[in-house]
Amino acid sequence: MLLKFFISNFYSIKDTLTVDFEAERISTERAKALADNVFSESGKKYLKSIGVFGPNASGKSSIYKALLFCDRLVLESHINNEGATFNFMPFKFDGYHEKPSKFCINFICDGTEYEYSFSLTRKEIVSESLYYYPGKRKAKIFTRNEQVGKSKSEIFSFADGFFVKPMDVAQSTGRNTLFISRASQMDRELAKKIYNFFLTELYVGVPQIRTDYAVGLFEKNKPLIIEALRMADSDIVDIEVRKEKINVPAIAPDLQFGIPAIQTEVITRFFTTHKRNSNIKFDLYAEESTGTIQIFSLLIVLLDICKRGKTLVVDEFDLSLHTELAEFIINMVHASKGAQLLFTSHNTNLIDVKKFRRDQICFTNKRDDGSTEFYSLFDFKDFRENMDAEKGYLQGRFDAVPYVTASVEEIRKLFGE
Repeated sequence: MLLKFFISNFYSIKDTLTVDFEAERISTERAKALADNVFSESGKKYLKSIGVFGPNASGKSSIYKALLFCDRLVLESHINNEGATFNFMPFKFDGYHEKPSKFCINFICDGTEYEYSFSLTRKEIVSESLYYYPGKRKAKIFTRNEQVGKSKSEIFSFADGFFVKPMDVAQSTGRNTLFISRASQMDRELAKKIYNFFLTELYVGVPQIRTDYAVGLFEKNKPLIIEALRMADSDIVDIEVRKEKINVPAIAPDLQFGIPAIQTEVITRFFTTHKRNSNIKFDLYAEESTGTIQIFSLLIVLLDICKRGKTLVVDEFDLSLHTELAEFIINMVHASKGAQLLFTSHNTNLIDVKKFRRDQICFTNKRDDGSTEFYSLFDFKDFRENMDAEKGYLQGRFDAVPYVTASVEEIRKLFGE
């Protein structure tokens, strides 16, 4: 499970931005009525969902991109070639583009809390560390600081008993590779455990439903997906997946060297059956609505997350979804024992203290220097739970709302009228 994470100097995020799933101490009657929105772990309460709201270009997507970047770097940096650059941008003002970007994530894996962090420029890793919590205080597993020396023995420091021949791994770890990524590739057990957390416990984004991974999840959870669609007021009664061969033009045909002008590819297609006539099939991508495709894609991964207590991070998860369907998705998470959902949204109907605790409703706002500010409704101590949070948001009470002042007459000036 994800406990919290910190990001700094990443796209619009300048100074340290913290997203924390630990629940605040709220003892109001309304918070008690939302008991399903939290779960307990090791004597503490954690939020099952956090919603991030704010105007366009305020930094909501930067939070999503940061977790996606962190996830992919852990899973893929061991394949980086010499000279490869990292695909992100630091904050571009105030000289921050010359400073390292920093990431830190606290999570629980197999009952143990870990704190994993790294910093980097676009060209190389600067530092990396892994700690764990055997009690209330954290203890070192390893640290890495590329600025303290040239030899691997100067750069790396390892606590005893966690890695077999750790310096062998360090010797194989380049400046654009994370040690954890390389150690997992070299079959070190603890590193594989951390690697698998990012691979199987933390989902950043919704997988394309035509991938083998998504098809496998669909086939495993098909009855539940059909039932969930029914509960979401869909008249779809069955879904079938097929592998089909199609002929496509070759990218670079060359008959002289035996490369044909037409090649055969295998594609995955989903076909839906509706209540009215079970003999008629509909191609999901070609004939169903964007909203149906979106909720089907979410359900494929969400059922696995809810059943197994995993974490999902989605940018604009409710795109093309009616408010009622968006709430249905969120309620699935709240109905689980310990699943987590971090989402961004422009749907102000969700800014409702009857549906979310105050610490679950968060905002991004753009400061005057162009950086992202992040805070929750809980931070507004003068807000009372009998107030209308959505109305307050739209009135600009929490700042994180676009201020559009152009009238029809002013817009006409754009047309030269």
